[in-house]
Amino acid sequence: MSIEGGTTWPGRDWPCAEPEALGFDRRRLMEAGSWQASEAENTPYRALIVRHGQIAAEWNFRIDPLERAQQASASKSTFSCVLGVAVQEGVIGSVDDRVADYYPEMMDVAPGEGPKPDRHAFPENEGITFRQLIGNTSGYMKPGEAPGRVFNYQTFGMNILTHAVASAYSLYKTGDPERGAGFGTLTEWKVRDPIGGTWSWEYRNFKPPHGAKLGVFGYFTGYEMTPYDMARCGLLWMRYGVWDGAQVVPEEWMRQATRVNADVLANEPEESHRYGLGFWCNDRGQMWPDLPRDAFAASGNGRQHIWACPSLDLIVVRSPGTYEQEDPSQGGRLLELVADAVR
Repeated sequence: MSIEGGTTWPGRDWPCAEPEALGFDRRRLMEAGSWQASEAENTPYRALIVRHGQIAAEWNFRIDPLERAQQASASKSTFSCVLGVAVQEGVIGSVDDRVADYYPEMMDVAPGEGPKPDRHAFPENEGITFRQLIGNTSGYMKPGEAPGRVFNYQTFGMNILTHAVASAYSLYKTGDPERGAGFGTLTEWKVRDPIGGTWSWEYRNFKPPHGAKLGVFGYFTGYEMTPYDMARCGLLWMRYGVWDGAQVVPEEWMRQATRVNADVLANEPEESHRYGLGFWCNDRGQMWPDLPRDAFAASGNGRQHIWACPSLDLIVVRSPGTYEQEDPSQGGRLLELVADAVR
């Protein structure tokens, strides 16, 4: 553990402090915990409340606090971090470079070789950029979706992103995907190990039809994290890429990534202005209208959620949460109660 600029940076273990010492109203924080227990009924949940880098509260019900959980699409926020590092290191020249220049295999998916009927590489996909992939506006293998014109939350587009970046580091080969070190190992080198994380990763695939070129567009890099790993990510993001004095992820990239991206602003209705570059964002007030505009989150299937708010110096981790829908804007009531407990 170290302390710098008012932030406590966890070592192997997370430091804990009394809620009052971290600027909470204890009664209100307890009320938030009671509300969570009441909402859950008999549903298992875990919640971790972190402020100034220290744990103020931890609520676990019918699930081991050290069990790792599949992050599903919450992994996309970490993909974003690695992309930012790759651009800073010059391995990727620019986030606006064409992905096909680094990973030409993405275009080698003919009709009948995609994940489902009518899903294959279209000629316009050749112009897709890294920014469009991480912003979910690429239109990859989506008929009628020109790059940069439609927000469509994708898995296969993200796989192209991770394979392209890993290929640029010579860590992925379509012909033998599981033999290379992969994007997951690259994440360990660039993000996990510098912040003391312990998460693991594995490739995951939907069951493909016969003849699908799974090595090109499959093999999703899925992270498996404890709530403490998730909180480490939240603290890194909330400090705009800094960890204990070291700039792990470029600050400017983190500031871009946690604001609604330009393609969404230009082409989607106002109520859909909620997604940045791998993060769900509130700078337009559309995600959580009653919470600070600088808040943002990673969110994934299975109700995995890492919510960070720089202005409150507050992180809320849920793994799993108890909200009924997978829409990351759901479950906002607990966030409101915890935020209101900050004096």
